[in-house]
Amino acid sequence: MVERLAALRETIAYHAARYHRDDDPEIADAEYDALVLELRQLEEAHPELAAATSPTELVGATPSGLFSPVRHAVAMMSLDNVFSREELAQWGLRLERVLERVEEGAAARARYVGEPKIDGLALSLRYESGRLVTAATRGDGRVGEDVTDNVRTIAAIPQQLALDAAATPEIFEVRGEVYLPISAFEELNRRQAEAGLRLFVNPRNSAAGSLRQKDPAVTASRPLGFFAYQLGEVDGGVVGRRGEALTSHHQSLELLVRCGFTVNDLIESFDSLEGVAAFCEGLEQRRHELDYEIDGVVVKLDDLALQRAAGATSHAPRWAIAYKFPPEERTTLLEDIEVSIGRTGRATPFARMTPVFVGGSTVQLASLHNEDQVRAKDVRPGDTVLVHKAGDVIPEVVAPVLSLRPASSVPWEFPRTCPACGTELLRLEGESDTYCVNAECPAQRVQRIVHFAGRSAMDIEGLGESRVIQLVRAGLVSDVADLYSLEQDQLESLEGFASLSAANLLSGIEASKSRGLSRLLVALSIRHVGPTVASALSGEFADLDELAAASELRFAAIEGVGPTIATAIAAFFAEAPNQEVLEKLRRGGVSFASDRVLGETGLPKVLAGRSVVVSGTLSGFTREEAEAAIIGRGGKSPGSVSARTYALVLGAEPGASKLARAEQLGVPILDEAAFARLLESGELVPSTG
Repeated sequence: MVERLAALRETIAYHAARYHRDDDPEIADAEYDALVLELRQLEEAHPELAAATSPTELVGATPSGLFSPVRHAVAMMSLDNVFSREELAQWGLRLERVLERVEEGAAARARYVGEPKIDGLALSLRYESGRLVTAATRGDGRVGEDVTDNVRTIAAIPQQLALDAAATPEIFEVRGEVYLPISAFEELNRRQAEAGLRLFVNPRNSAAGSLRQKDPAVTASRPLGFFAYQLGEVDGGVVGRRGEALTSHHQSLELLVRCGFTVNDLIESFDSLEGVAAFCEGLEQRRHELDYEIDGVVVKLDDLALQRAAGATSHAPRWAIAYKFPPEERTTLLEDIEVSIGRTGRATPFARMTPVFVGGSTVQLASLHNEDQVRAKDVRPGDTVLVHKAGDVIPEVVAPVLSLRPASSVPWEFPRTCPACGTELLRLEGESDTYCVNAECPAQRVQRIVHFAGRSAMDIEGLGESRVIQLVRAGLVSDVADLYSLEQDQLESLEGFASLSAANLLSGIEASKSRGLSRLLVALSIRHVGPTVASALSGEFADLDELAAASELRFAAIEGVGPTIATAIAAFFAEAPNQEVLEKLRRGGVSFASDRVLGETGLPKVLAGRSVVVSGTLSGFTREEAEAAIIGRGGKSPGSVSARTYALVLGAEPGASKLARAEQLGVPILDEAAFARLLESGELVPSTG
């Protein structure tokens, strides 16, 4: 027991310093939280072994010494964590007992505030007579680091409070979180990769590293943001809107806005913890829609008097708690790096790892994208690696844990030949991807058929990768067109097929014959042709024969296509093997007719020749249904706005670039009601709101 306590304290202290002081964590937050929880439970079970120097009694980490120390007038405490609705309710009961001991009936009038827990770097800003004089990191909660010069370069932090002189306190301390937007983080890593430099692990570490630079010019070059969320020391002056003293946390947030700070717009107040719990669960579902990372929700008592009454432990306030979301990062062993060959011949390295539960599922494989990404991340077989998975996003290997790298480790080398067919791999100058150029490569053949049968293409139910491999190995299928000559007895002769399963697969293949031209174009694996381009082509041509006979110039003139895609389309139809497959598809009964020809229902062609772009989520249509409605009325539905766009339909959470482009070009902008009128009569009534 004593040995385990000592080991936990040493391990936690080490990782706390890596996270708070060095901005270079080696383990995921969830794994660190698990270590702290184990230590706290052991200390509670054996109070005689508790120690004032235990990590459970401390905040952050001792400052690094790179910057001058700053002693906080009011300690910057950490927060205790809960991980479920039940644990949140238990915290609420403990808080109620504390409040009732202080004042009878206090718990009954308690209100709560829920705030997104920004995954950034905590910061204290001290203003004297309204002017920013000191900015300091949390440090160990009592002493932080002076980063004032760097903070002055952050546009989101005011240098002067936006208050009248009479209403400006002599001392005004603001607490908040510095963060790097996800879009800025991705752009930063793109530039790092292009320069052959090491990639940043995540937005939080990037923000912390950007702020703790000796050269403020480096900080200034990073578009850091700042959310204010708390007041610290306030001395003198009037702080209420009408001269009254502040009585609630919510009022303090309103004051911060009046002072010129940005306060997160998702913050809400609640009468009960049930409302808070629903808010936490709802925000967890929305977290990936935001352009900044959050790892939970901070729940606080709203009443400032009750906050003071509840008090604090040695390291955390009793009146606040952090509701942590399920982990999306974990560490595991990277057992090997292998290379897969896709339908276009692209060679993609991927990591094979010891299975780990992260982001709601067990992960064993993760893409490493290309040769440059492997080199930039410097991940190697045998490494312990940090793995990230967010919801349905493909798992990603973020970085190696260098301190755990075996002494015998050597950099991984990208193979020179295709692992499937032995052909020499080719990487064109100026491109990041590597290709197997053998069109008869068995791996490419399998992946082309898998893609052809996929949901966004011909949507053949029951034809996944394992089935395709089985059909290819049995010699029944060598290209996508062979699917349409399969027979019942052939399938029943294969392992795993019975009469019913064979009939079901054949039924799915038969149904795919009438999917329409746009789906067929996606299914054919034409380079650069996805659903948006395929839809534009289907709206332009009556059938595949007319399209195949068209010139490259005609393709390039179609909105949403352009010269590069036009060249790829023309090249595809010029190749003899592709022509042979298309002829086999025709003989197999696959319809070549465009979507508008197949879908002729007598709808008036009120949008004939007009391009209508849809952006955002509509309540009455899926994206595919909206595009089909436009095409069915003779229109086109490209994926981008141009001078030829007739109208932009704007749903919830639209793309900012499309909206900005439409406003710049004067393209009419329609809400969903106006879109419905447009479909019915062709009447163009722009939205007024």
